[in-house]
Amino acid sequence: MAFAVGGEDDVPMSDINTTPLVDVMLVLLIIFLIAVPVVIQTVQVKLPNVRFDPTTTKPENVSLTVRAEPDGSCGVYWGLTKVSAQELLDRAVAKLRREIDRQGGPNAPGLELPEAHIRGDVNTPYRCIGGAIYTMQLAGFSRVGFISEPPPGGNVVRL
Repeated sequence: MAFAVGGEDDVPMSDINTTPLVDVMLVLLIIFLIAVPVVIQTVQVKLPNVRFDPTTTKPENVSLTVRAEPDGSCGVYWGLTKVSAQELLDRAVAKLRREIDRQGGPNAPGLELPEAHIRGDVNTPYRCIGGAIYTMQLAGFSRVGFISEPPPGGNVVRL
């Protein structure tokens, strides 16, 4: 309660007392700080352990290297040969057809299709790597994997 002392006018004080407002806001803040973690729920999952398994390279697999060129374009290399997007598609389709024909056709029992292994430079934009993945999938490669370095000091990384 506020009192005016020594004033000549006996006019009631009309200023709002903000102390109760601040008290209520602090109590609400504490309540929400406690309640929000309880309200946020996540689906329980067990994340996999990533293990470094040496890649078994088969001669029929395709090895691609993707990196950003100095001029800002994407450089895709089939083995050691630089290829354009259309050349990559044409070579991938031809490789897949040759491999299917070698194994006895598309309905051959135990048909094992080749894989595409992509090595991407750390500083390569994702659009370059994503373009190579898309092109290989468009050609018919169902298995596209990445070649990476194992983590230093162990073979298990927790994601």
